[in-house]
Amino acid sequence: MAEHSFDIVSKVDMQELSNAITQAEREIDTRFDFKGTKTSFTLEKSDLVVVSDDEYKLKSVIDILQSKMIKRGVPIKNMEFGKIEGASMGTVRQKIKLKQGIEQDSSKKINTLIRDSKIKVKSQIQGDSIRVTGKNLDDLQAVIALLRGADLQIDLQFTNYK
Repeated sequence: MAEHSFDIVSKVDMQELSNAITQAEREIDTRFDFKGTKTSFTLEKSDLVVVSDDEYKLKSVIDILQSKMIKRGVPIKNMEFGKIEGASMGTVRQKIKLKQGIEQDSSKKINTLIRDSKIKVKSQIQGDSIRVTGKNLDDLQAVIALLRGADLQIDLQFTNYK
C-alpha cells in the first residue's frame, strides 16, 4: 500500500498582501476622515511599516488593512505587531512583522498535538515546515481537521497533498 503525505506550512502570499495594501490605500484616499492625513504603508522584506497622524488613526488604518487582507485570503494571524513609536513631523508608526514559516517551538507543539491524537500517521519537522505521512488518506484528513480546530498562534496551510 502506498504512503500518502502532505506538508504543513505557514506562509504569507506577498502578492496578495501587496494587493490588499493597494486596496486599503484606495479606501483611505476616498474616506472623509482621512483627508489630508499623512498615512502610508511601506513593505520592507518581511516587515510592514504603517505610518499615520496619531494612534487612533493608526489603529483605524490597521483595521482597514486587516479587513482587506481577510477578503483576499491573507492570514492576519501571521502578523506580529511592534510597539507604536513616534515618527517625523508629529506622526506615529508601527512595524508589523510578517511571520513566514513555522517556528521551532510551534513545530514541536504541532508534532505533539498530532502524536497525542493517536491518529496513525508520522510527522517530522523539515526546516520551517512539517511533513505528515500515513497509509490512509482518511487519517491525513483527520490530522488536517485536528489542526484546523486547534487554537494555534499561526495560520497553517496544507500543501503537497499526495
